[in-house]
Amino acid sequence: QVQLVESGGGLVQAGGSLRLSCAASRSIFGIGTMGWYRQPPGKQRELVATVDSGGSTNYADSVKGRFTISRDNAKNTVYLQMNSLKPEDTAVYYCTAKMSAVLPGRYFDYWGQGTQVTVSS
Repeated sequence: QVQLVESGGGLVQAGGSLRLSCAASRSIFGIGTMGWYRQPPGKQRELVATVDSGGSTNYADSVKGRFTISRDNAKNTVYLQMNSLKPEDTAVYYCTAKMSAVLPGRYFDYWGQGTQVTVSS
């Protein structure tokens, strides 16, 4: 069973930076849109950013200009560079990807286990 493995979360002061990474745990047939969501304490999961297979990106208004999503197709990895972090960015961050991992051409949504990001004021 393929998994998305996240890393890079932690505790940072307001104004600081963190870089999240998320990689498929084994080789796969193909990978489509990849992205990051987050779930703040007591709130619902929300979109942070996505990047499609062609490199086109989409961001939530709350992170535009501060976060940058990128991908390395050779490594089946997606990154989230987070700068100028604010206390309201505190959340569990989840990566997601559409992957063809079982049958060629059949894509399904996969989710990472989540990584905690805490921004102190």
